Amino acid sequence: MQQSVRTIVAGLAIALLCGSGGVDLTAQQAPSLPLRLTAFAVNMSNIGPGSSGIVEMRLTNWSTTAERERIISTMIEKGQDELLKTLVKMPAKGRLRFPNITGPDPHNLRLGWDVKYAWHTALPEGGHRIVMAFDRYMSFAELRNQPRTVDYPFTLIEIHLDKDGSGDGKMAYATKITFDKKKNTVELENYSSEPVRLTTVKSEKG
Repeated sequence: MQQSVRTIVAGLAIALLCGSGGVDLTAQQAPSLPLRLTAFAVNMSNIGPGSSGIVEMRLTNWSTTAERERIISTMIEKGQDELLKTLVKMPAKGRLRFPNITGPDPHNLRLGWDVKYAWHTALPEGGHRIVMAFDRYMSFAELRNQPRTVDYPFTLIEIHLDKDGSGDGKMAYATKITFDKKKNTVELENYSSEPVRLTTVKSEKG
């Protein structure tokens, strides 16, 4: 089995916790909801949803400041296990799916998964940074056999949109989240060697 590779995915970690790199949006500045995002996902590893294909994300709500603060405090004070429980209990903010998947679908890619955290910041040059997080779907076989992948329960997505609503992003499919109190940093450990690349991202209302 491929060994995990520890990486500090700075953009995802900073955006998830601080929204750094932009300014907090007011409701008037946020992209209008519901928001539909489509992208071409390119998976360079053998972990996660296939090698490539269209991914569709539809957001219906943004996370509140209170929800964001709860996620931050839970991660820092209680660790990954409690963070997962907190995230699972949050109401869905939208849904992500791979609509064009054919054949067997053990990971429910066609049906998709609920997005439990969706945060947005305005970029100085115009456009938006959107960060999403949710618990990773695990098949019955994975839960029964308990391979090392069960220690990587999160999926994180970061998307950069320009002022015209186009852009790119990345998806860390199987991720472990820890907080180093000595360094005061968030550490994301990916089971795969690199995140899935999201290219030709397009956004539209609907």
